[in-house]
Amino acid sequence: MADYTVIEDAAGLAAAAETLAAGHGPVAVDVERASGFRYSQRAYLVQVFRRGAGVFLFDPPPIGDFAPLRAAIGDEEWVLHAASQDLPSLRDIELVPRTLFDTELAARLLGHERVGLGAVVEDTLGITLAKAHSAADWSTRPLPQSWLEYAALDVIHLVDVRDALAAELLEQGKTGFAEEEFLATLEREPKPPRDEPWRRLSGLHTVRGRKNLAVARALWTAREDYAREQDISPGRLVPDRSLIAAVHANPASKHDLAAVKDFTGRASRAQLDRWWAAIVEGRASTDLPLERVSSGESIPPARAWGDRNPAADARLKVARPRVEARAEELRMPTENLLTPDLLRRVAWAPPSPATEETIGSALAALGARPWQIAETAQLISQAFVDSVQEPVSAVEDAS
Repeated sequence: MADYTVIEDAAGLAAAAETLAAGHGPVAVDVERASGFRYSQRAYLVQVFRRGAGVFLFDPPPIGDFAPLRAAIGDEEWVLHAASQDLPSLRDIELVPRTLFDTELAARLLGHERVGLGAVVEDTLGITLAKAHSAADWSTRPLPQSWLEYAALDVIHLVDVRDALAAELLEQGKTGFAEEEFLATLEREPKPPRDEPWRRLSGLHTVRGRKNLAVARALWTAREDYAREQDISPGRLVPDRSLIAAVHANPASKHDLAAVKDFTGRASRAQLDRWWAAIVEGRASTDLPLERVSSGESIPPARAWGDRNPAADARLKVARPRVEARAEELRMPTENLLTPDLLRRVAWAPPSPATEETIGSALAALGARPWQIAETAQLISQAFVDSVQEPVSAVEDAS
């Protein structure tokens, strides 16, 4: 087993950056976080590999400023696997590529049945990677050598994988598809925060009454604040089921709260004052949450279309199998050709007239890439025309 050293100071970063700058070709990059252990999604290890330079492992918290590395490799193509997962953490330390090759996304476009990193490495290179530490707490210090070897292997083969997938893309005529998808991944804006994130509490559907919902909201907020303060994953402090159990128990006092059997977790007793204060605050709230809220969807679920909008229902039932068939012809998942949500939206409220050009414009406004529009706009337009002409039984059979 190779002996890896983690770079954790400015001098080590500068030396590594100089070596990487002297390397050649694309740069493989990966990030390890401590999801499920820490509150933040910060990077706790950044792995970088380049041919002619080797592999380097960086410890972001003590390094802080990655300007030398940014200067060394910032203009090169970066190779990441499932880039959308790592880019937010990289942006936090101001490491953002100008150009990108996403090996997971490329594998999806190529129709690979398995798209996890280990599977793609095995399918393209015939090398089996051990994934023993994928769920490890990467905020652990010092990091064990076995973990570091695992982390290094995540990038050592990535450029070779990139080359193999690039050749497949060229062979299948999908290089342009991939380039548009990679650019869209880079330019995608972060999702805005939810209006009421506390409603994602697991088990909240069992809570009845607006006052009880206010207590659940206050407990969630208190846990979130403490988790952020301690940089610990909220669920490790007090699990969702324990917060819901406290709501259901409706304790009359702090002592009663402590006696709730299912109110568990590493901070359930140590922070009892905090949780009791949240319950009191929730009960006193005059801003009571609604029991039912809109999902925020501008269109109803497709199962309701038959009654709500029969014409849209017919359009979707004709168009959907045709898009699926085209995806099969292209040997890729349907959602990569065109996400079901985009098809539903344009079927619910199509432009008038629904020509190839107007359908294309509508899809573009919804975020579809040019290659997706080129592959689907005409067949969707024709499907919408056919949905008016085909017998109802034929439309139902197509669904």
